[in-house]
Amino acid sequence: MKLILKSITNEFIKSFSFNKFEIDQNFCDNLISKEAPAAANLITENEKINSYELAKLKLILEKHFIKLSNIYSNNRETVLSGKSLKINSTFLKIKELKNQLPLDPSYLKKDMLHKGTVRSGDRISSNGDLFIMGDVNPGAIISANNNVYVWGKLFGIAIAGNNGNKNASIASLYLNPLQLRICEIVAIGPKEKPKDQYPEIAILENNKIIIKPYLLNQNL
Repeated sequence: MKLILKSITNEFIKSFSFNKFEIDQNFCDNLISKEAPAAANLITENEKINSYELAKLKLILEKHFIKLSNIYSNNRETVLSGKSLKINSTFLKIKELKNQLPLDPSYLKKDMLHKGTVRSGDRISSNGDLFIMGDVNPGAIISANNNVYVWGKLFGIAIAGNNGNKNASIASLYLNPLQLRICEIVAIGPKEKPKDQYPEIAILENNKIIIKPYLLNQNL
């Protein structure tokens, strides 16, 4: 299922996927953003969710000052559960559900900060730099028009220079990605794990992606 967070002016902030049985610390971390969310839409496909599970989700959101405004589902029992809790709930066919998913208008934003693990199936993008404070799991895709910084372990796919910026880079505390892409240049991640425990950065040199130690202060 997917949760869409919106601001008080109904502007998209971010979206993320989660399992209804995995409402844990990572889930709570995803609720935190630079812009305090005011509302959330829940989109579920082929999932039967009872009123107890929805009430638990609603309570956690309220503790983070987020109102569960809408539920969109192709499961009638899920819709009825939402209505029993007085949540605006709508039954939609699968094709109609997809129309409720935002086109990730993060392209309207500048730099973006994401706190928490980026799970398999999640996609996060930024119009400027993208900062991830957490791990990026295999199956996750993160991208930015400029640079990507992962303050954690990078196992998924990372894309920098989406707008053609050849000076873009990808940095991580532990760089072991499935795939890297800078502009149009693609590199497959190494089969072996990094031997050295220091931050690394991927950059373009002579139309090839190279990886080298990442020095936070070049003067040190």
